[in-house]
Amino acid sequence: MHHLALLTASALLAVPALAQIPETAKTEAGPIRVVTVARGLENPWGLAFLPDGRLLVSERPGRLRLVATDGRLSPPLGNVPAVYHRGQGGLLDVAVDPDFARNRRIYFTYAEPGDGNAGTALATARLGERQLDEVAVLFRQQPKTGGGLHFGSRVVVGSDGMLWLGLGERYRRDAAQDLGNHLGKVIRIARDGSVPADNPFVGRTDARPEIWSWGHRNIQGMTLHPQTGRVWLHEHGAQGGDEINIPDRGRNYGWPVITHGIDYSGAKIGIGSAAPGMEQPLLHWTPSIAPAGMAFYTGDRVPAWKGNLFVGSLKFGSLHRVVLDGSRVVAQEQMLTEIGENIRDVRDGPDGYLYLATDNPDGRILRLEPAAD
Repeated sequence: MHHLALLTASALLAVPALAQIPETAKTEAGPIRVVTVARGLENPWGLAFLPDGRLLVSERPGRLRLVATDGRLSPPLGNVPAVYHRGQGGLLDVAVDPDFARNRRIYFTYAEPGDGNAGTALATARLGERQLDEVAVLFRQQPKTGGGLHFGSRVVVGSDGMLWLGLGERYRRDAAQDLGNHLGKVIRIARDGSVPADNPFVGRTDARPEIWSWGHRNIQGMTLHPQTGRVWLHEHGAQGGDEINIPDRGRNYGWPVITHGIDYSGAKIGIGSAAPGMEQPLLHWTPSIAPAGMAFYTGDRVPAWKGNLFVGSLKFGSLHRVVLDGSRVVAQEQMLTEIGENIRDVRDGPDGYLYLATDNPDGRILRLEPAAD
């Protein structure tokens, strides 16, 4: 039994009150106070804000909780599907429907077990105060495979109203170049699970109609550009070659034929870093930072950050700020190394602050505030 299951609900609710001493980090925008909003979460994976200011948070072992505005954690919500909690698998991302105030609809991704194997699934449900209702699976990655690596996954509701899902290739490299499966792909479906008629491979017998783009490795960050509405994503490389991409309709992003990284053994992967018909990343990190979580900052609390892209690191215990001119990278900053916790998710809060989730057995939700506030 996981250690959190041994805690009483009252003990869980008392934890945040013990953790309000802020930490401070140096940044180019000045000192930033790192405030613990909530703690006692086992490997929190995804964060989503509700219209009332509360947070919905997933824990990788398979729990979904509500976090009150004062940091109190709810007991685990009921009716969450069984997850494949092995390796990188478990309960993964969460997102809220744009019409949540009316329909209370949420979306979540998870490693779904089946026939001794597993694959990433996308489900929807109505969010209640104690449980999920009307749970329905909208998409299942095909085929299910063995092993606990490279499930992805992030989900966003696009500016087009569609669900965009970033998937890993389940550590089966060549599958990312095969349009006949969902491994290493970006998926685009309607919010009822149907396939949009304008998806690029609709009508082709050799391709899955849900696919939007392909040749991806392991997508663990996805967000919408605040001005263009375009989907931006990042994906893990091997040893080097972590990438940021803006997935275009029907385009091939090259993995494993092209990459800016090498194998963990030191061996070369593919044919090099470029090839005709394959897209180049907007940015690549070599050496790898192991990116996780991704958000554009749109608030006014730290004016110097407005419009910047923020990406967490699962390798260096840091947060990476990417300064952009349109889609051109003009500067980068590595920050929060003083905190020393790997960052799994990054969210732009409705209150103008940036929020983070740390990937630990005693994980925290953090809020970044100017120290002068």
